[in-house]
Amino acid sequence: MVRQRLEFMERKERLAVYPGSFDPVTNGHVDIIERSLKFIDRLIVSVTHHPTKKPFFSFKERMEMLREIFKGRDEIIVEYFDGLLVDYLKKRGVYLVIRGLRAVSDFDYEFQMVLTNRKLLPQIETIFLTPREEYLYLSSSAVKEIARLNGPVEKFVPEVVAKKLKEKFFSNL
Repeated sequence: MVRQRLEFMERKERLAVYPGSFDPVTNGHVDIIERSLKFIDRLIVSVTHHPTKKPFFSFKERMEMLREIFKGRDEIIVEYFDGLLVDYLKKRGVYLVIRGLRAVSDFDYEFQMVLTNRKLLPQIETIFLTPREEYLYLSSSAVKEIARLNGPVEKFVPEVVAKKLKEKFFSNL
């Protein structure tokens, strides 16, 4: 355990992974990304495959949107991974995970995942951040429903995402 801490402390760059489906990325996600950079030097925003979800946007679309949002920001790296988070972390040599929490229901799920991941890879540490108050209720599912009903998604997502949502829902009209 002491050796692991020393290895982390000797690392010149503080690096973390923020995994998620980002389908689509919301202002809540952007808030967590921006605020996590107060604690670390660089953040890998990792677009994941969620086997129980059918994504609205393809991996390519989600990664393109994230890269557009954070264009010119060398401290933010956008990547994709499929499989176990612990395998991805080992491969990248990163053992710090950032997760966002909106509600108590999020905590129950996230707490289970932290304990499971820690059992699989003991050196993992997780930092939970809550989004700013105006984004506490915001979810990607809610944003998609608002967009589907032609509502004003611009309040909830970056501009590039709002455009992509409108293109997806209304390109055939």
